[in-house]
Amino acid sequence: MTDLTNTGATQGEKIDTGQQRQARITGGVLLGLAVFTVFVFGFDAAGDATFRLSRPRDPFALPNLVVPSGPFLYIAAAVLAFLGARQFVRGGTRWTALSLGIGLAVLVAAFLVWATAGKAFSLTGMLQATMVRAVPIALGGLAGVLCERVAVINIAIEGMLLAGAFTGALMGSLIGGWGGLLSAVVIGGLFGFILAALVVTYRMDQIIAGVVINLFVLGLTSYVTSQVFAEHRFLNNAPVFRAWKVPVLGDLPVIGPVFFNQNIFVYGALVLVATATYYLFHTRSGLRARSVGEHPRAADTLGINVYRTRYIHVTLGGMVAGFGGAWFTLGSVGRFDENMTGGRGFIGLAAMIFGRWHPVGALMAALVFGFADSLQQKLALLNTPIPSEFLAMSPYIATIIVVAGLIGRARAPAADGKPYVKE
Repeated sequence: MTDLTNTGATQGEKIDTGQQRQARITGGVLLGLAVFTVFVFGFDAAGDATFRLSRPRDPFALPNLVVPSGPFLYIAAAVLAFLGARQFVRGGTRWTALSLGIGLAVLVAAFLVWATAGKAFSLTGMLQATMVRAVPIALGGLAGVLCERVAVINIAIEGMLLAGAFTGALMGSLIGGWGGLLSAVVIGGLFGFILAALVVTYRMDQIIAGVVINLFVLGLTSYVTSQVFAEHRFLNNAPVFRAWKVPVLGDLPVIGPVFFNQNIFVYGALVLVATATYYLFHTRSGLRARSVGEHPRAADTLGINVYRTRYIHVTLGGMVAGFGGAWFTLGSVGRFDENMTGGRGFIGLAAMIFGRWHPVGALMAALVFGFADSLQQKLALLNTPIPSEFLAMSPYIATIIVVAGLIGRARAPAADGKPYVKE
């Protein structure tokens, strides 16, 4: 008994030491960001940063938000220094991730003020672009949630997005936008079914199965793009779904353009996230699906068909990913380009983990990544001294920072990635 008590105390000391070390590292990072804000942003800022909250045709106009760049940057540096010092003084607390998150938000605000100093910037336009660019990431994250809640790791989200984009462009060019959208959803579901067959029936390694699908889709779409679309351009000229403004709500300042003046993909993503949340956490079928992800043998004992449940949810995840893939063509540019998804499926996986395997959490994380994506687009228009290559890296840098520093102890479903063999 004494040995067990000593062992438990030793493990507790290790955990406390690890928390203290993490808190001090976070404090050092925040203090470093404070110094960076003062010497890089503060000394170079001149004039006021003007953020436009309304557009010329908005019926309800809000005054511009004018921020004195110099004082704001020094205040931001003081907040970062306070958060960093607090981590050193009260190390080992559960507020480490929250402090880092607040610090990064303050740093982003300081960066925006520095980049906009002496200029004008449409904040509403950037928020609207954030929502649009978060769509494929949110749908990719939702596809991952549906699969991993039944214990199937879906690395193939990137391939499913790419297949949906390709099919949407091809079929949209032939039979119209709605036909292309439906075809993209069907092809995504087909690849979801193939993934389920490989990992559920044939018990193939789930990571390898996902990589195989990704490589297959990338190779096939690249070949068709270079060999067929290059000669027959009419096959790659699909219509684009335009934005539709919700009456009255679409005229609200800031909120209206962001949430109620979007295309079908934005509305569809919000509806799917709400539906999936209600299904997984407020219905009997959702409870059964989660039980398959946590303890499939116990679920099987209670009469739940584990294989069928996994087939259905992985196929549904593929359909959601196919819908998200159609955004790249039918919701954006109307044509397919080689590897145009650009790793958004993998960022969707990061959003799923950051969101702790919850549809709403995945959407919130997707908005963070969508903000980083829209930020690099908008800052290019402000002629900031930062090279465009570094701006293009911002979504992926945000992915690394969020996954490495803000997640904390995120627990996946207990049976995630483990094949089930019925006895």
